[in-house]
Amino acid sequence: MATIYDLKPRFQALLRPVCGALARAGVTANQVTVAAALLSAAGGAAILWLPEARWPLLALPVVLFLRMALNAIDGMLAREHDMKSRLGAVLNELGDVVADAMLYLPLAAVPGVPGWLVAGLVMAGILVEMTGVVGIQIGASRRYDGPVGKSDRAFIFGLLAFFLGIGIGAGVWVDILLALALALSGITVINRARKALAEADGSAK
Repeated sequence: MATIYDLKPRFQALLRPVCGALARAGVTANQVTVAAALLSAAGGAAILWLPEARWPLLALPVVLFLRMALNAIDGMLAREHDMKSRLGAVLNELGDVVADAMLYLPLAAVPGVPGWLVAGLVMAGILVEMTGVVGIQIGASRRYDGPVGKSDRAFIFGLLAFFLGIGIGAGVWVDILLALALALSGITVINRARKALAEADGSAK
């Protein structure tokens, strides 16, 4: 199923000059990964500190865009500038789910936002990414199948924060948006597991 992740190659092409400049400056892929996590922590802390203010909510889509750029850059640094490492692989996978939790969970403190749905979607996101990684364990590739992967979750949470930030009151639309994303996350887990198993079975033949 189509996902925002499919746009990644075009996004990477735009960032390649920046990536090259960072590599020449001595910046490592792992440093970029850590920077992305710290950026997410700062964005989440601002929302948690001022849950009724609009500016932290409006800042969240910007934080998400910058984090997406950093995530793309760390991957390109690793692949294209010989910075791959086992530590980098661990930081990349754990950094994503930890950064998600730090950035999204504070939204549960925003008035009118159902905390249990926010928490549920964050937990579902962790399960989605874990399922993607399990593909490697069974002899398949790291799975990125949709419909709701990391980039799609970012879009959903960014959209939620933007609408709330411009003054649209939290209401039933928030419940519907988060519940739909949660249901689609469940479908994503199934899709990734099925595709990983099919790929592993095909490779074994």
